[in-house]
Amino acid sequence: MTRRVSLPGASELFFRNTTAPAMPDAPPSLGAADGERVAQKSAPAQRGKKPAEPQRRGSPRKKHDSKITVYLASDELLALERARLELRAEHELAVDRGRLVREAIAVMLQDFEDNGEQSVLIRRLHAEDAEAGEEPIG
Repeated sequence: MTRRVSLPGASELFFRNTTAPAMPDAPPSLGAADGERVAQKSAPAQRGKKPAEPQRRGSPRKKHDSKITVYLASDELLALERARLELRAEHELAVDRGRLVREAIAVMLQDFEDNGEQSVLIRRLHAEDAEAGEEPIG
């Protein structure tokens, strides 16, 4: 029999669940991100569009099936880390960089699905090609 005390792991001490179950009667004290989600969900109906599928969401902190490696410039990584720290300090959202990137991807893909050729993704990629002097494909 050992005399060691059983202590909680780092995940129990430092990470909190940042997703809350959807509540039909949400209290008026919604966080900024929750308020934006509500506005995004109602936006297609206001424009007269009928959403074909539910809003795309980034997956919460969990074990994922797939992994990719993304290389960032040092200023991009610094901006990502600053955004993460600002979310924690100003909005009380403790998210890791992976969660932040998954949410950004979800937002970009949702915009692409909703707006197609007029999406931010297409406009930015066309602008990047134009700066590099490349001919558009197609």
